[in-house]
Amino acid sequence: MPSSSSPSLADFSTCELSDALVKIGLPHGGFIPDMNMFSPHSGASNMRICGPAYTVQMVPASDKSSPRPPAHFVDTAPQGSVIVIDAPPQTKNAVWGGLMTAGAQARGAVGVVISGRCRDLAEHRSAGFPVFARGHSTLGQSPFTRPSAVNVPLTIQPQFSSDAFKVTFEAVHVEPGDYVVADEDGVVCVPVGLVDRVLELAAKGREIDARCMTDIVAGSGVQEAFKRHRGKL
Repeated sequence: MPSSSSPSLADFSTCELSDALVKIGLPHGGFIPDMNMFSPHSGASNMRICGPAYTVQMVPASDKSSPRPPAHFVDTAPQGSVIVIDAPPQTKNAVWGGLMTAGAQARGAVGVVISGRCRDLAEHRSAGFPVFARGHSTLGQSPFTRPSAVNVPLTIQPQFSSDAFKVTFEAVHVEPGDYVVADEDGVVCVPVGLVDRVLELAAKGREIDARCMTDIVAGSGVQEAFKRHRGKL
């Protein structure tokens, strides 16, 4: 990452980062779809988390062959990390609760992103701990799911109600140490090897959008502003 005096990923919105990643050639723009901010609360518009991914793969509890981590994954979360959990598709139980938030805060983790469900919403909000998830539940992990592997590559598949759209959005691959940024617009994964290029393009995109905004507020049409500053209609 750049030095503290230089712009960092946390200085940019998830929208700006996705735009930069699309320009680089990632068709999904690093966007992990269908994630909602459940904590602190839905109106926390100035809240943004950014940190290296500490990944956790969940499996069905009935899976007896997959490995088991030697310690609880929360207890080994690095300070400053964003915990990223991938639960089995269509899981209806939560894989994160209030006690895990307490443990994550004690370890210095900055937030959790769950391809799955959480519970104990009031506890997360009371603690002010950022929680992003696909949904929530009253059910805990047992006897439905369990953690299997920690700090392994994750392939997070988009979840759809119909097979008709599966070809339109690619899975997002999250490597341990990739940067995860989340705000009220959603969650974006920035591969660690692309950080410098993403920062460059995000800064340029912000400047262009600012010029467009100035013209549009002054009465120029959106089409004309786009043509003038973005070079397209």
